[in-house]
Order: sequence, then structure tokens, then C-alpha cells
Amino acid sequence: MKCVMLMFDSLNRHLLPPYGGAGAPPVHAPNFARLAERTAVFDRSYICSMPCMPARRDLHTGRPNFLHRSWGPIEPFDDSVPDFLRQNGVYTHLSSDHYHYWEEGGANYHARYRSWEFFRGQEGDPWIGMVTPPPAGNATDDPSRAQDRANRLFMRTTADLPQSQTVAAGIDFMRRNRGDDNWFLHMETFDPHEPFFSNREFKDRYADHYAAWRAKNGPLFDWPSYDYVREDAELVDHMRHEYAALVSMCDARLGDVLDAMDELSLWDDTLFIVWTDHGFLLGEHECWAKVWAPYYEEVSHTPFFVWDPRAGVRGERREALVQPSIDLGPTLLSWFGFERFDDMLGCDLAPVLERDRPVRDAAIFGQHGAHVNVTDGRYVYWRGPVDIDNQDLYDYTLMPARMRTRFGAGELRDATLAEPFSFTKEMSTLRIPTRVRFGAERGRHADRNCSRLFDLQNDPGQTSPLQDGALEARMTDHLVRLMAEADAPPEQYRRLGLSQPSSPQPSGQPS
Repeated sequence: MKCVMLMFDSLNRHLLPPYGGAGAPPVHAPNFARLAERTAVFDRSYICSMPCMPARRDLHTGRPNFLHRSWGPIEPFDDSVPDFLRQNGVYTHLSSDHYHYWEEGGANYHARYRSWEFFRGQEGDPWIGMVTPPPAGNATDDPSRAQDRANRLFMRTTADLPQSQTVAAGIDFMRRNRGDDNWFLHMETFDPHEPFFSNREFKDRYADHYAAWRAKNGPLFDWPSYDYVREDAELVDHMRHEYAALVSMCDARLGDVLDAMDELSLWDDTLFIVWTDHGFLLGEHECWAKVWAPYYEEVSHTPFFVWDPRAGVRGERREALVQPSIDLGPTLLSWFGFERFDDMLGCDLAPVLERDRPVRDAAIFGQHGAHVNVTDGRYVYWRGPVDIDNQDLYDYTLMPARMRTRFGAGELRDATLAEPFSFTKEMSTLRIPTRVRFGAERGRHADRNCSRLFDLQNDPGQTSPLQDGALEARMTDHLVRLMAEADAPPEQYRRLGLSQPSSPQPSGQPS
């Protein structure tokens, strides 16, 4: 058995041809259309934990990260699917340019694979050493943007780009190992994450726009701030073209992988998966980006494609509610002939692929310290904290690192030991007051601490919140049940103004 998994970051489903291509401008992505003809296309695919590394911890463990901690490494008590496969006769390989894997807050994920390759240069990856970077239209005091300007000097051709190198290396792995069995290839590119940097050949897909833009404006603008839209309509349109050009580059590399699947005759015995961790706001709801605003459909509702040769389903839609970040772990274990881990909350997707049989009636998603959200596929309910400052919030961890740094001494001095959770294998964890929250503490969105209920069938743009007490109570019941299944700590219920279900010994209490 073999598996090829191609993962993008920040890929917005609403712009892709298989999902209607409703965005503006229309995105040139013929290979995504080709992909949809070869796979099952999921129409109700949702995120779980946000953002980058929390979603990847979901992938490894098959359970939500966001209720118990913020961005961080794999924990000592975590069961990792790639690591388990590696230890049980399946060769696992990671090819990636996602530089967060090599920072302190993600530095042990790649080590769960048998082998790995890393390609430098995305966003603020500290790659090219340059004391005085060149000026550019994206210039701010942010060191990441200065680093990006230096990195771009060494990526002049399409072949130089980290995404191109990542996919080429993955295809090389496929070719080298076509004659062998029992391997899992995880190809992952940071694109189309911001900045929306692509070469001329992809911008030329939108030549009329770029010709007009260069004639009138000229400066680079391809990196939106995590904030409200403050730019004029012309600038917003330009940013969307920059994103579209980058998606077209992703589409071209997807085409390379599809060509390799054809060339190497892998469709007969290879599970093929294409997915993303989340979407991205491109000015919708007057917002840019993600994490600081509530989780609108543009971020939470994701594209997802699977080819399973056992089911043989291609060119068909699937309506069942799924969450790739926690469902792919049990699906991979099942594909390679192993039982799911006891602590997994995700679902094997084989029944969905075979006959669109539902595997869940609701799904929770969110980010540590922000809303906790729930959907049943028809309705979405955002449950906001009753305390806007979220003072009663803790990280539960034995790996006190965050995105690019360690926890501070002052934070660790305030740490206590918590009783084990159901999934920590009888290990106590540090219970550390959460002081730094990735985006959720910024408070720039008026709805940040408010609950909202939406009918996605009649209001897919989420412009008219519902006022329906009975429906809100039903969605709240889903929310509480799923939090209890995840063994959420007591303060998560308190901060959301919810009653915790009765339990003989609540986990997460100080020991």
C-alpha cells in the first residue's frame, strides 16, 4: 500500500473551479478541475484547530489541539501517525518548504518521519543573511518582511521557488520508490500562504490586470496585514490578483503531481489526498487573512479531494461532514492495515468515500483563546467568550514552546501541575496561564467576543445572523458534547458561559 498526500496552506475553496470558482478574479486552475475528475470531492470539509502547527498536531494525533494549548510541538504523550507508521514497517517521507516546521514551536514534527527534505525561502524564513535588505512596497518594520525581501533575491526563476523544489523532490521520491510497497509521501508547500509571491509566468495568466497595474502604480503589494481592509477597491482587487496568480502556480505544481501519478501508474494502488489546513479572507467581511477575526466560511470551509482505489470513486461529490486534519490520521492507519489509536477522535473516511455514509453529526473548530465553533454542515454556531479578556485560560503542555520562541521564565514560574487528561497517558502536564495568544488577543473585530448563528444554506455569505433560541440550544448541545469528548479543561466551559457535563474527576484541575 502506498499514499501520496499533497498539502497546501491557506487555500481558499471558494476560488477553485471544482467549488464554483465564485471569487473575483476567476482563478486559472485547470489542474484542480482535472483533480476533481479523478477523485471524490468533499463539499462539507471543515477545519479543526487553527492555525498552522495546531492543525498539524491534529493530523498527527487525530484529535483537536486548540482546546488545550496554543501553537506548539508534538507532546511526549502524543501518538503520531507518521511516527507509528515509521515504526511499523511503512516508510514515511516529508518534503516541505513550510518553514514553521523548523522553528521552536514546530521543531519536532519532521522528526516523526523516516526521512525528510526542507526547502528554504518562504515568507520570513531566516535564510539569506543580509544586514540591509532591499526596499520594497511591502516594507514595514516587521523583520519577517525584511527577511522576505532578502530571500526573494535568490528566487528569480520558477524552478528556484521553494514550492517548485518541494514538489519536484516529492516526485523524485515517487519515481525512486515506485517499485516498492508500504510508503507514505507527505508533500507540503507553504503556498498560497501570504506573501503572494509568484513569477511572471503565473502573473501572465492575468496579463490585462498586471499591465494596467504596472502602468498606473508599480509598487509591490502582495502581503496583506491581519486587519480590517483599509485599502481602496483598486488595491484590494490587485491583492486578489496576486493571490490568484499564486494559486495558479499551485495548480501547475498539482498538475506535475497528477502527471507523475499517470506516468508511474500509481492510481491502482495508491491513496491520493489533496487538502489544506484552512482558507484565507481576501477582503470578504471587510477583513484580511485569518486568526484575528471570527472563522467565516472563507477560512473554515476547505477544499478536500481523495482518491481511494478500494472505493474507485472519481468525479463524484461527497456531502458527509468531515474534518481532514483529524480524520486523515485514522484514515491513513486504516489504509495501511492498522487500528486507530485509542485517543483519536477523528474518523476513518472509508465509509464516506465508498457510499457517502456520515461519520459525524457535528464538528467543532477554533483557535486557542478565541471562539469555539460548531457546525452540523447546515448551520454554523460561533460561541464567543463571556470574558473579553479571556483571563481564565491555560496552556497544558510538557513542551513549553510557541511559534518562534520558548515560554518565558515569568510564565513558567506561574506554572502548576495539572491532573492527567484522558489522552496524556497518566502524565501530568504543566498548567501555564496563557498570556500570549496568536491573534486572538488583538481585539480588532467587533464580533470577537460575540456568539453568532448562521444558516449556510440560505445565507452562505454569513451576512444575516439567525435569532433562533431552539436552534442555538441544539447547536450548543453539540458543542458541549464534543468538548466533553475531547476532555476539554473546565475553564473552557467557564469562559464560554457553558455548564460542564458532570464528571467524576474533571481533568486539567491543579494537582
